[in-house]
Amino acid sequence: MPPTSDPVRPPCAQGPFGHALADLLDVLLPARCAGCGTDRTQLCPACRHTLATARPGPTVLPWAHAAAPYTDPVRQLLLAHKERGALRLAGPLGEALGRAVRSALGPRAALTPLLLVPMPSTPAAVRARGHDPTLRLAAAAVRSLRRAGLDARAAALLRHTRPVADQAGLTAAERRRNLHGALTVLPRARRGLAGRQAVLVDDLVTTGASLAEAARALAAAGLPVRAAATVAAAGPLRSG
Repeated sequence: MPPTSDPVRPPCAQGPFGHALADLLDVLLPARCAGCGTDRTQLCPACRHTLATARPGPTVLPWAHAAAPYTDPVRQLLLAHKERGALRLAGPLGEALGRAVRSALGPRAALTPLLLVPMPSTPAAVRARGHDPTLRLAAAAVRSLRRAGLDARAAALLRHTRPVADQAGLTAAERRRNLHGALTVLPRARRGLAGRQAVLVDDLVTTGASLAEAARALAAAGLPVRAAATVAAAGPLRSG
C-alpha cells in the first residue's frame, strides 16, 4: 500500500451497495448478535444503540480518549471483529472510534487535516486473523470523520523493529520495558504527510504502554502526537 493512500476498504463497507449487501447477508446468513447473542443479525438494535450513544472520555492517558469502557457488549463486538472475522462490525466500531478522535482533539479536530495512525499488528497476527483489524477500524473512522465534514486520512506508518513478549499478565512497568524501542516509522512512509495532525488509533487501551511507545516512535521521526483514540478502554473513563 502506498504510504499516502487510505487503507484498502473491505468490499462490504463501500457505499450504498455495500450496506445493501450486508443487509442481504443478514437475511440469507442470519447470525446471532455479536454483542449480546440475541436476534438474527450481527448487530442488534440494542447493542448498536449502546455503541452509538456511549460518551467518549479520557483514559489512563489523559491525551488518549476512548469511546466506551471495555465491557459487554462493546467488548464482545471488538472480539468478534478482531478474532472472529465479523468484518461488517468495522462500520459501527469505526464510527465510535471517530467520535473518540473528535473527543480527544476537541476544537482542534476541525483546524488541521487529520492523519489517523493505527497501531501496527505483527505480520504473524495478520496472517492468523486473515485481516488487520486496527487498520480496518482506522479506515472506517476516516469515513465517519469525512461524513462529519473533517479532512481525514489514515496511513500505516508504524512497524515493529523486534519481537515483544505477550503483554498479558504484565504490569504497567513491565509493559513499558517490554515495548520500549519496539516500534519505528519507515522513512518513506512519511512522504506527503506534512501539515497533518497525527492521531494514534487502536481498538483498546489498557495501561497505555503501547500508545506511549508509538508516540515516542512518531516523535523521533518528526511527527509529534498530541492525541490518541481507541474504541474502548480497560477501566472507567475519566471525566473531562
